[in-house]
Amino acid sequence: MTFNLECAGCVSRGIPFLKGLHAEFGTRVNLLAVHTSQGHRLLSRAEVEPTLIKFARDFARLPLPVALDVSGDLARAWQTEGTPHWLAFAPGGEVLRSVYGSQDNAQTRLRYLLEEWAGLE
Repeated sequence: MTFNLECAGCVSRGIPFLKGLHAEFGTRVNLLAVHTSQGHRLLSRAEVEPTLIKFARDFARLPLPVALDVSGDLARAWQTEGTPHWLAFAPGGEVLRSVYGSQDNAQTRLRYLLEEWAGLE
């Protein structure tokens, strides 16, 4: 999931949903959160990293890796539409599914995909 701390949908819906996915599927799929500046203010690493670490560790208590896409180049390369944006990758790195948003429709599509991959159909 690409997200940004200044994105209300990311913080209020995306991050809690990601934590739920990790609780349900975390032993069968690899999940990663990537904080990106794509579509948001461009801040330096020094301006973002301390807040991101505090958020991920102390506030959200994320039980999964969190990466930092300072420039937004990674999100642009993945052709994200904004934040939150969810990407599912094949083992070789090919993007298999791209889902934008954090509302019910996006969450349902992601849950179905993970259920299929995890063999829980």
